[in-house]
Amino acid sequence: MKIVECVPNFSEGRLREVIDSIRKAAEAVPGVTILDCENDPSHNRMVLTFVGPPEAVKEAALASSAEAIKSIDLRTHKGEHPRMGAVDVVPFVPIRDVTMEECITLAKEFALEYSKRFNVPVFLYEYAATRPERKDLAKVREGQFEGLRELIGKDPAKDPDYGPKTIHPTAGATAVGARPILIAYNVNLKSSDLSIAKKIAHMVRGRDGGLPTVKALGFELHDRSIVQVSMNITDYKVSSVTRAFEEVSKKAREFGVEVLESEIVGLVPTDALVEAADKYLKLANFSPNQIIENRIFNIASSVMENAPKKSEVATSDFMKLSLEDFSASVASKEPVPGGGSVSAYAAALAASLVTMVCRLTLGRKAYELNFDRITQILAEAEDSRLKLLELVNRDSTAYLGVSRALTLPKATEEEKLERSKALNNALKEATETPLETLRKSYAIEKLAREVLEIGNKNARSDAETAVELSRAAAKGALSNVKINLGSLSADKQYVASIKSQLEPMIPMLESSSSLS
Repeated sequence: MKIVECVPNFSEGRLREVIDSIRKAAEAVPGVTILDCENDPSHNRMVLTFVGPPEAVKEAALASSAEAIKSIDLRTHKGEHPRMGAVDVVPFVPIRDVTMEECITLAKEFALEYSKRFNVPVFLYEYAATRPERKDLAKVREGQFEGLRELIGKDPAKDPDYGPKTIHPTAGATAVGARPILIAYNVNLKSSDLSIAKKIAHMVRGRDGGLPTVKALGFELHDRSIVQVSMNITDYKVSSVTRAFEEVSKKAREFGVEVLESEIVGLVPTDALVEAADKYLKLANFSPNQIIENRIFNIASSVMENAPKKSEVATSDFMKLSLEDFSASVASKEPVPGGGSVSAYAAALAASLVTMVCRLTLGRKAYELNFDRITQILAEAEDSRLKLLELVNRDSTAYLGVSRALTLPKATEEEKLERSKALNNALKEATETPLETLRKSYAIEKLAREVLEIGNKNARSDAETAVELSRAAAKGALSNVKINLGSLSADKQYVASIKSQLEPMIPMLESSSSLS
């Protein structure tokens, strides 16, 4: 079942009746489950989190937006958090059986309908961004409601992606996007000096040479007479909650200030907290499988999915194997994991090396001018690494799909037709999975070459290894694409489509690496 998360942020954190009406509007949509509703009076902002099938989630986002636009007037709105709209930001997040590409499509569908229904200009951001400079939400929201009111319709750089070229008089403008899971994490300081919070925020945020994938601002919490370093961690696997807390604490000590507390706004993945527990408790050989809720969830999921066959279970666990066990699995007489899985694993290792070189570069003064690009490369490489690990399993599953289709009965014409259809679909999956590995290997090779030029020179051999490893992975993946494509020769249109996708990548595969 496809599950999408939506986390709209609304510019109201004080009036309970408005907060409740927004939440109830989303809750009333069939198929939608409200996971969390947070409001902060100092920020004057609420964050609503709900999940469900894509269409239901889109309807819930529209319904809650209608309530917000009806009730919120930005002309009188005051709060610590930057904002440009009554419905300030609407991100769609892939959770289960949904790709980022599907969430991008969903974001654009929502943006079109939202802008038409409410006459509010919409800017696409993050993965849905149509312009590189709009990927960063902070850049999109620059100037906030008051500043954008003067620019939209006058400055072409501020033309929205959807809706009118004029700001809505009371609802402002809205940012709509698709992104991975984000952790909103705040650290409160025992100080009322806002300048300290702002300086620490500047020091820890990624775009200023701090922690990659961390965005940070300094705020004053008037009602408590303290200040806060408010962070959005856009990829907690690149920069963890623990790392963010340690960095803020370290900088606070340098200013002679103590940390009062930290807080998570909204929801957080279990493994983000497991990492913190593992580090601070110094747990030996700790595994997420030791968390009882995880075990119960896995058992329940297994029952719900009707207990997959033994061969299918085997292919779903490759990521959990040690390097020695994975190598032994490849060396066995079983056909999986085979060349396709190994190619994906090799590309994942290449991406790991790129990530390492980036981390060895950030924070080094000699490379300060390249920090922005290095941070981008790091995030792209880490995202690719995780997706390539998934492809290790997918490739083996695709092979088994072909094997199962070949065993289907073919005694009658009807059975022959069903078998042919099943085999055709399985062969396409077995073609498209290594094609995805090839695409990602191709992208990693380009990132590796770039980091070789602008990254830490002491890690040059690591970057060169990443170049060659990604090329080898790409060639292995291409071999798998070709062998499966050969079995689909009757489907000329499909074969032509795949070959056209291969065409731009062939020169890289055929050329020498030209490393010196």
